Amino acid sequence: MVALTRCPEGPVRVSPVLREAVRSDVPGIAALMRQSVLDVFPLFHDERETAAAARYLTEPDTVLIDDGTYFVHEAAGQVVACGGWSKRDKLYTGSGAAPSDDRLLDPATEPARVRAMFVRGDWTRRGLGRAILGRCEEAARAEGFGALVLMATLPGVPLYRSFGFRELSPARVPLPNGVVLDGVSMEYPLSR
Repeated sequence: MVALTRCPEGPVRVSPVLREAVRSDVPGIAALMRQSVLDVFPLFHDERETAAAARYLTEPDTVLIDDGTYFVHEAAGQVVACGGWSKRDKLYTGSGAAPSDDRLLDPATEPARVRAMFVRGDWTRRGLGRAILGRCEEAARAEGFGALVLMATLPGVPLYRSFGFRELSPARVPLPNGVVLDGVSMEYPLSR
């Protein structure tokens, strides 16, 4: 997970640091989310779907930050990956507001949600997403949850599969402008 960055003195190795997100990270998270969609979605989606995803799926959810369940990888002062989990009912950004979104889940009977995973295109395939998922797994297990669930967009499916998530069913992710993205509902059991 080391990258080279340019400085006046030449390239310098930079190792990203995984940490809990704070409110002051929101602008960097928003920029990363948008850039990640623009970099990665065209490999799986057409131009219209990519543009809609960049518009509707890239709004940071500050509830996750306030709950202490959202993480960022930072390198050279920039957010290069982000993601987290939620103990609340909302499954994904872009699903529209529902009255139950802020309802706390019951760890004894409901799975925690993995939310808003993004990696900048030039930082993919370096273990950043896997490290965030590991942090989510550890934290959700510590709070008594028995499973993690998520709604994967197509670019994320290979990561989630390799981590051990199993596919439950194909899904459709409707966006406010009428575009519908293909997705996959996935689950990961947490051993207690």
